[in-house]
Amino acid sequence: MTTRRTFFGTVAAATLLAIPAMAQEVTLTLHQFLPAQANVPKLILDVWADKVEADSDGRIEIERFPAMQLGGTPPELIDQVQDGIADIVWAVNGFTPGRFPHTEVFELPFMTSDAAAASSAYWQMFETYMKDADFKDVHIIGTWVHGPGMLHTAQPVSAPEDLQGMKIRGGSRMVNQLLEQVGAEPIGLPVTAIPEALSKGVIEGTTIPWEVTASLKVPELVSNHTEFNGPAIYNLTFVLAMNKDVYESLSDENKAVIDANSGLEFSIFAGTTMAAADGPARQIAVDNGNNIITVSEEDAAKWEEMARPVYDAWIADMETKGIDGAALIEEARSLMDAYTK
Repeated sequence: MTTRRTFFGTVAAATLLAIPAMAQEVTLTLHQFLPAQANVPKLILDVWADKVEADSDGRIEIERFPAMQLGGTPPELIDQVQDGIADIVWAVNGFTPGRFPHTEVFELPFMTSDAAAASSAYWQMFETYMKDADFKDVHIIGTWVHGPGMLHTAQPVSAPEDLQGMKIRGGSRMVNQLLEQVGAEPIGLPVTAIPEALSKGVIEGTTIPWEVTASLKVPELVSNHTEFNGPAIYNLTFVLAMNKDVYESLSDENKAVIDANSGLEFSIFAGTTMAAADGPARQIAVDNGNNIITVSEEDAAKWEEMARPVYDAWIADMETKGIDGAALIEEARSLMDAYTK
């Protein structure tokens, strides 16, 4: 009798579990490079995926694979989604230097000062310039930037000359060019390699926003942090990208769910959320007694002047690709200004 009741209980449980599974039409894989507990997966990607699942009434399931669990390296993510290894990826454009030229307008030094404004402008310029060019081989769900990029170093940095000879991890080719301008040695590393590189002295500092410092334990590895009033020393651009064939294979009903959770509003949400996570992460460094240096807008003018050659080189590089870089800079600034007014 006990055995029979247990059996029927098992069947009943299995039947209940099978109901949502039968209603489910598609399972999508989401691959990214940060640990599951980091801010972006926890506050942005999981929120997005949960909403897609809820809005689809269970027809869409999104399996999440953090920390490169499907294999490969962070710079390979965009190829993975293009080739169908993953259905959806969160990728850093700067991990593949020069591949997405239009996005670099938001990565120029001292270009952005507000993540929401920059993310809004980025999406608008994506629709105009990038959809059928830089990202023609994938389906883009969202485009955004993080909060102000800054320096985290073993030794204090308050002026450009303080970086002379330092080995600094740079997050993109734009910030690497600026580091070269001020006499530092830029070191190319994925963000996940920062803790080990700092602990072993491979690098003496890194460029990242506040929000990611907590999950990487950066305030425990270096004690100096340099932030800037006004425009940030650098920024990175991100995409949430989907395999084009997978998107096209969805039913109209399921496509509508993805579309409703894509675009300008989602991009602004992602950028705003990422920037909002800066405050709690910064507080960890404060509580740790670390040295936080804030460069005034007046003092930042010297840094910005040293960044001028980076702009000139980028505009010249864009010209070789048939892109009017100067016009992109002007349009990006105009769209960001319009957002903040």
